[in-house]
Amino acid sequence: MSSSNYAPIKPSFTWPEIDTILLDMDGTLLDSYFDDYFWEEYVPVAFAAHHNLNPEQARQALLERYRSVEKTLQWSNVDYWSEQLELDIPGLKCTIDHLIQVHPHVINFLDFLQGEQKDICLVTAAHEKTIEIKLGKAAIGTYFDRIIPIEEIGEAKEQPPFWAELERVLGFDKDRTLMVDDNSNVLRAAKSHGVKHLVHIAKPSSKKPVRYSEEFPSIEFFKELLSGHYENRNPAAHP
Repeated sequence: MSSSNYAPIKPSFTWPEIDTILLDMDGTLLDSYFDDYFWEEYVPVAFAAHHNLNPEQARQALLERYRSVEKTLQWSNVDYWSEQLELDIPGLKCTIDHLIQVHPHVINFLDFLQGEQKDICLVTAAHEKTIEIKLGKAAIGTYFDRIIPIEEIGEAKEQPPFWAELERVLGFDKDRTLMVDDNSNVLRAAKSHGVKHLVHIAKPSSKKPVRYSEEFPSIEFFKELLSGHYENRNPAAHP
């Protein structure tokens, strides 16, 4: 049940209209509970212990530091944070990698796209070291025709130049491209660039309530984009 006070906007495209699918990773394909817990709880405890600080004061100080670099390349750069915090951020991620989980119905969705011979591109703000950890655990990397971390483009996904460069790198047709993301700022930037088909993920974390977008078509699970196509092609797929 949605915590929003309005009905969700339903996606209205059909699959013959789509050639290229641009998929975010964290919160879209993977449960963002891992990241929420890691950055808001786990890292502050490690930071407090390493620097002999009060844990809650350390948490508040880190949350402020995170916010100061939102919408920049530093936001998800684990090397940057390892240096800034004097912690082994990739190593800490590996200690709780059991929390890395694929959202329900993602595998069915990726199987469907692959069967339809769509171009499937992972477009993520995650650092390359984080991508390696997560795709090693989640085992969905083989589905992607291209994996594009923002470092390759040199801009954050919220920034307009990102989309011009991404189009140059991938050569997609904006009118026949679908972007799926849980971040409305990213979807706005994609829309401003002219990407025609946009879908918002309304439940990026399994531990938080559904929040539909007032602006973009929203789904809770990827099965909502299949609407009979995958089930008819592969009856053995679980619901």
